[in-house]
Amino acid sequence: MMKRLKIFKNKYIFTLAVFFVYVLFLDDVDVVRIYQQEAKLSKLKDEKRELSKKFEEVKGILESLDNDDALERYARENKFFKKDDEDIFVIVQEEE
Repeated sequence: MMKRLKIFKNKYIFTLAVFFVYVLFLDDVDVVRIYQQEAKLSKLKDEKRELSKKFEEVKGILESLDNDDALERYARENKFFKKDDEDIFVIVQEEE
């Protein structure tokens, strides 16, 4: 026990220990905050990848809708649009 106290009597070691504690835990940019920011950055990069994928899909669909027939077919199949004198029946199979 006395050896440990003797080490901290040295002002350089004590100052160095206080400095490391301050830098690692008490500073504005501490270890915990850096870890949180890295996790947030990773999450945002994953979200960016997903949004880029969705953007490319929508861009491909938009390019395929170059004429009125293709646009009407897409609207009827995917968005359930209908003409005034039509009825639409959507059949959904329930999964067990």
